[in-house]
Amino acid sequence: MADVQVVSEAPINVYQLKKDLESIKQRDKELNFRANKTEEYLNMVATSQKGAELFDRISKLSIPRLKEQHIHKIIDILPTSMEELKSVLQAYTLTINNDSMKKIVDAINDFLEK
Repeated sequence: MADVQVVSEAPINVYQLKKDLESIKQRDKELNFRANKTEEYLNMVATSQKGAELFDRISKLSIPRLKEQHIHKIIDILPTSMEELKSVLQAYTLTINNDSMKKIVDAINDFLEK
């Protein structure tokens, strides 16, 4: 078996994954079994094409201690209330005040209304 070497790791969200799968599909003309199943799931979940816009919107809020991986997880789940956002962020050792969480929820709700 070939020796696999990881060149880099970077967190992505479902919208970026969907875009990457589309480019792989164009390049290879056909996806393998797992990629097809992933594409089916993403077609059900990632309905919007503007994930990058939401990422920029949340990044520009300049919330302390909120990293790229946290923003991607928030975009994957799209919490629409403070309680849902708290549930998403409980998986991380991260403390964000209520004002910052309110800003994130407002940004998500504005994004979903468009």
